[in-house]
Amino acid sequence: MENKELIMKDENRVLIIGGGAAGLTAAIAAARNKAEVMILEASDRVGRKILATGNGRCNLTNVNMDIKRFHGENVKFAKGPLKQFDVDQVINLFEFLGISCKVEDGGKVYPYSDQASSVLDVLRYQLQALGVEERCNSKVKGIKPSKGGFKVILEDDTTIHGNKVIVATGGMASPQLGSDGSGYNLLKALGHSIIEPFPALIQLKLEAKFLKGISGVKFVGEASIEIDDKALRIEGGEILFTDYGISGPPILQLSRLASEGLMTGKIPYITLDLFPQLTKEELYANLKLRLAYQPERPLDFSFIGLINKKLIPVVLKEANLSSPTKPSVQVKDQEIRRLVELLKGWRLKVNGTQAWKHAQVTAGGIKVDEVDPRTMESRLIQGLYIAGEILDIDGDCGGFNLQWAWSTGYIAGEAAILNHT
Repeated sequence: MENKELIMKDENRVLIIGGGAAGLTAAIAAARNKAEVMILEASDRVGRKILATGNGRCNLTNVNMDIKRFHGENVKFAKGPLKQFDVDQVINLFEFLGISCKVEDGGKVYPYSDQASSVLDVLRYQLQALGVEERCNSKVKGIKPSKGGFKVILEDDTTIHGNKVIVATGGMASPQLGSDGSGYNLLKALGHSIIEPFPALIQLKLEAKFLKGISGVKFVGEASIEIDDKALRIEGGEILFTDYGISGPPILQLSRLASEGLMTGKIPYITLDLFPQLTKEELYANLKLRLAYQPERPLDFSFIGLINKKLIPVVLKEANLSSPTKPSVQVKDQEIRRLVELLKGWRLKVNGTQAWKHAQVTAGGIKVDEVDPRTMESRLIQGLYIAGEILDIDGDCGGFNLQWAWSTGYIAGEAAILNHT
């Protein structure tokens, strides 16, 4: 194939690899500062992952921004970018673009339209207004520093020249939406180090034989994660059993610790509290009274109206209660105690996570010590900038990861022009 070279006209030429949240924001910031900008996107359209965020509603950010909601080998790195382009600036940016924002439970910020597509629409409108070129189906296979900037080589051997390059290719989560981890190899070839990526905000697989029978059962409770007999974190909310394990917002929040533990050869456990609003003694008194109401009623039938019907035989078996159909009057006190212990602390072994295509975010990535947090410029190669999920920083559910993408993208795009030499 003939080698084609594309040389952009302007002396402030910025090539952005990746058309996700960080890449689009970087393009706007650079173009606002009079740069000639080209976005190189591997898939057939930009912003595909934005459309999937917040269950299609796009959880833009979170007003309860806190460094404690972020993770990574050097999480303090995130403080600078999150302060430099903060939540208010993100909300102001989107208000200017046309998105009216509303705040919901937990500080989550959504567009009033409740449509992620509206967020992508206004971003793309702004890009077009600023003259940014979107070049889709353009997968990058190499970045080479050259005189006055860089050569970016596409898979079809087309070479594109630019003064500055911003890598915002995302991580490995949701590869069907364009994040295939290829950005790691681009930066590794330039000397950058990688913290081994692993999936976060992902459903967990459990080692249990009864899962198919309770698949689809939901309850509002609490879940905690334990590794090496130490409880590490607790989360509350709606929890869902599946045929492979367990899901729901609390599980997603705990999944990073489970995934990391599994990667290092440890065995995580999830402990469920089905009645977090009651103490053990209160639950014991409740069960004691419940069984006494109709002493001849079968034990298993006595739980109808208290827990999901599908859970009843599983709970009785897990608590080692013999004869689930025996009259309630025959249930011994120690058996009630065992039921209380199970309902308040059901311990389940985690033996894996779902595949990368189910992950909402990537943990691990480019070592942040090799990046300047004030500009997102590589400390190894001048004129190279790195933004978004590809870095070894990831956040909890609730808008924290998109805030990271907007913050680092905007800082990189602005710095690529204001730092022009």
